[in-house]
Amino acid sequence: MTSQTQAIQVTHTPSEAQLNELGVRSWPTWSKEASKFPWHYDDRETCFFLEGDVIVTPEGGEPVSMGKGDLVTFPAGMACTWEIRADVNKHYQFG
Repeated sequence: MTSQTQAIQVTHTPSEAQLNELGVRSWPTWSKEASKFPWHYDDRETCFFLEGDVIVTPEGGEPVSMGKGDLVTFPAGMACTWEIRADVNKHYQFG
């Protein structure tokens, strides 16, 4: 297992207290229709999925599933492929 795969952190159904502590609802949102595309993270991203069903596969790593209700952190420097199976709407923050 690569360090990149280990570094994708998915919290299924985080508590409202945890979301409030992070200030998630004040973060900008990003939406994307079902599609598949390569992506590279220049900076760490934390996001909270409002809608969607996604599989993110780190380069040389195992696929990681995520979607509606998940709080996810992607590490800086990770190259991956996003496969959006159901349209995504998410709050996000870099850094």
